[in-house]
Amino acid sequence: MFGAQPDPTVWVPLVTGGLALLLVLSGAPWRLARNLVTIVHEAGHALVAVLAGRRLQGIQLHSDTSGVTVSRGRPTGPGMVLTSLAGYPAPAVLGLGFAGLLAANRITVLLGVAAVLLLGVLVMVRNAYGVLSVVLTAAGLAVVALVAGPEVQAWVMYVITWFLLLGGLRPVFELQAKRRRGAARDSDVDQLARLTGVPAVLWVLILVVITLTCLVVGGAWLLEPALQS
Repeated sequence: MFGAQPDPTVWVPLVTGGLALLLVLSGAPWRLARNLVTIVHEAGHALVAVLAGRRLQGIQLHSDTSGVTVSRGRPTGPGMVLTSLAGYPAPAVLGLGFAGLLAANRITVLLGVAAVLLLGVLVMVRNAYGVLSVVLTAAGLAVVALVAGPEVQAWVMYVITWFLLLGGLRPVFELQAKRRRGAARDSDVDQLARLTGVPAVLWVLILVVITLTCLVVGGAWLLEPALQS
């Protein structure tokens, strides 16, 4: 499990990156695939809440690709700030970690890490749609891990990794678009503005910087085989 797999062909990172970009820029396919981004978003809130010493109550995932993570603790302070901040960068940060494993040809390890993360989220989910979303995602990964060969595993995990890196950026712009229309006034960045006194638009800029940095660094790792050829 911990051994390195063979280097992928130079076309794998290029083609999978293109496929992931098309998916992120699409309409209905993006709305379906966005469920994965939501799972990771809420998992980010949950993980940081626990690390910050807050009491995690649970996660709910909804069919409109929204979600909510409930934790108990002080309503203000660094723990609450970090918990509120953790959601939007989580997909891109996870994609960066996945890109590092792929760059090291540790595809089997990556599948194991993904399975553990999904199991952790499943334990925390508190509604039926959320359980269904996580179970279906886990089932898809299980099929890839148990049935597919190394080459197919590489293609699938490259697509997922690119999708996390690229898909972590689009929700930040969608959030700001909603805010310009006067919606999403209880969003993560608005909560951060109330907690810190820093304007919400600056928090949006911080999220763009974090997610874009993950995309640039992770993308460079994924494209290294092609760049060296």
